[in-house]
Amino acid sequence: MFEKLAEQSLGLMGWEIDNHWPLDLDQCVMIAAPHTSNWDALYARLALKALGVNVRLTIKDSYMKFPLGPFVRAMGGIGIDRRPKAAGEQRPSMVQLMSDLFKQHPKLVMLVTPEGTRAKQEQWKTGFYHVAVTAGVPIALAYMDYAQKKCGVGKIVYPSGDMEKDMAEIMAFYASIAAKFPEQFSVDTRYYAEPAE
Repeated sequence: MFEKLAEQSLGLMGWEIDNHWPLDLDQCVMIAAPHTSNWDALYARLALKALGVNVRLTIKDSYMKFPLGPFVRAMGGIGIDRRPKAAGEQRPSMVQLMSDLFKQHPKLVMLVTPEGTRAKQEQWKTGFYHVAVTAGVPIALAYMDYAQKKCGVGKIVYPSGDMEKDMAEIMAFYASIAAKFPEQFSVDTRYYAEPAE
């Protein structure tokens, strides 16, 4: 019921859903881009709900406690606690903690926004790639294209371990996507260069 309502809501706003979501995919890291407007979250949430994809977001563990905890959990939050388990131990890395979540949750679609901010970033945070490789899960490419009024999941990338090659494939996909504010969006220029005219 909620899936149909989300699809109808997008349709009323003139948006089309792109569905390259494999029904048998239980675990993945999902990246969402471009991220230049607060509207992005609305369209992305509606599209993913219409596709029946329940995404989860990692958040600092302290936000999982009362009074915010129930609300954060309802919004898909999963707490991350980076404190050492024993005195004298180093803090575990975010990549390791996020990767470990896939062992704890048989069904997990972990949503990340690698641009990290709505301002233009020519270098994305690449932790999502390392999490996917460490956990042995694919990377789903979610997007919002304002020129075509199309949103959803456009591609699934299975990391080969060759980061340069895989990131180039990801950036090539997002290079053609039109952000709401194009001047605020850039793919990661370390892995993609505009074709010469």
